Amino acid sequence: MAAKLLPFLTATPLAGAFFVCLLGRRFRSFPPLIGVLVPGALLGVSLFIWRAVLKTGPVYHFIGGWKPPYGIPMVCDGLSVFMLITVYGVASCIALYAVSYMQKYTALWKFYALFLLILTGLSGVLLSGDLFDLFVYLELTSLSACTLVAFGTERQELEAAFKYGVMNTIGGLFILFGIAFLYGYASTLNMADLAGVLAAKGAGNKVVPLVSVLFLVGFGLKAAIVPFHAWLPDAHPSAPAPISAMLSGLIIKCSGIYALFRIFCCVLGPQPHVMSALLFLGALSIGVGSFLAIGQTDFKRLLAYSSLTQVGTIVLGISLGTPLGILGGLYHLFNHAVFKSLLFLNSGALEYATGTRDIEALGGMSKKMPTTTATNLIASMSISGIPPFNGFWSKLIIIIAAVQARRYGYAVVVVVGSLLTLASFAKVMRYAFQGSLKEKWSAVKEVPIPMQSAMVLLALVCVAGGLLLLPSLKAAFITPAVQVLLNGVAYAKVFGGILG
Repeated sequence: MAAKLLPFLTATPLAGAFFVCLLGRRFRSFPPLIGVLVPGALLGVSLFIWRAVLKTGPVYHFIGGWKPPYGIPMVCDGLSVFMLITVYGVASCIALYAVSYMQKYTALWKFYALFLLILTGLSGVLLSGDLFDLFVYLELTSLSACTLVAFGTERQELEAAFKYGVMNTIGGLFILFGIAFLYGYASTLNMADLAGVLAAKGAGNKVVPLVSVLFLVGFGLKAAIVPFHAWLPDAHPSAPAPISAMLSGLIIKCSGIYALFRIFCCVLGPQPHVMSALLFLGALSIGVGSFLAIGQTDFKRLLAYSSLTQVGTIVLGISLGTPLGILGGLYHLFNHAVFKSLLFLNSGALEYATGTRDIEALGGMSKKMPTTTATNLIASMSISGIPPFNGFWSKLIIIIAAVQARRYGYAVVVVVGSLLTLASFAKVMRYAFQGSLKEKWSAVKEVPIPMQSAMVLLALVCVAGGLLLLPSLKAAFITPAVQVLLNGVAYAKVFGGILG
């Protein structure tokens, strides 16, 4: 039963986008309704599939009934379902927030159609068992996100969308070239089959090192890992707040980090030189992001640079290659999806109420916007690694994992990055929310209830996120995802029985 639901996860948002385009211009309330219902329904379905994965192991569906390696499979294992729940849970809150926030835009139906296409792409990326299928879904996500970055059609937004489009196209070309080389070498693009072929041919082939470099650059651009991050500081501030939250909280995780480690761990096999390179790039991202963020006064640009820091922390944790490091990295991925999405929604609430993102132009907003202030404080402490919020636990695990692996320098980098992040968000709280209220902001009031509700829901997850480390919850939600990356090319053996 669960396997038959896998196509539902890609078909439903695609159908939703179609009907929004068909009816959205005539019925203005229809796009927000579909925009909220679809991710909520997908979350419910993914929870059902999660239970099936826990009971019986990975589930799979064959498109058109054609079995691999000739057909295209949809595969859902512990890592896939971990990401699906994260994506749909956060997307549901973002969709609720957008109900009020996006009312100021006239082309509401276009926003929701593209929002649902992004969900389609992300779902496909997480469920694809075929490399070319994965590439198609990656490009669908990038094209939809690129259009939404330019949604306001101002000069700054168009410039940011152009940069985002060019950089992601270059990344896509690197990925496509890597896929082409693999197909020419192994005559298959099915991930499980490909992993088996590469493992059988041994380490003597020269294709894997070449493809590793191509994928590292391609997915590095998608994930905005330093030095492949040039598009991110412009794209995040230019997009509407709900899409900024999607870009930082979900898109760079699925299109970049998830796809990168899925391929390197489960298809190509973990390679020491690649993992060492990723460790270095993760640490470099932490340093560059934290130093650039601390000097920003535009709230959304500050958040964009801090995304580099958090992405670097995730990459560093997983690249340690130890069970504890991978646990910390994946747990921080989940936490970052929550608190960074919340912070972008907070920035959108401030801009919605005041018309500015310049924190130095604000002040005293706690007197006028108590819900935004409280949720921003929670998210700020979470991203800074302050106990007992969720970000503290995932960073602590990564630091301990680095020390256990005798990577002491990397542990210090994570600690210093957290301190600089704390300084950045202390500045935000000081300038934007504390202090005296300026007279020009005397008429400011709190944002509408749907926006408040979304922020409160995400803030509650930040507060209660540490509970995921309880043995029963960890074993059910995070550990299966960790095991997928730890098992590496054993992924091929799991599906070996269906390849014949």
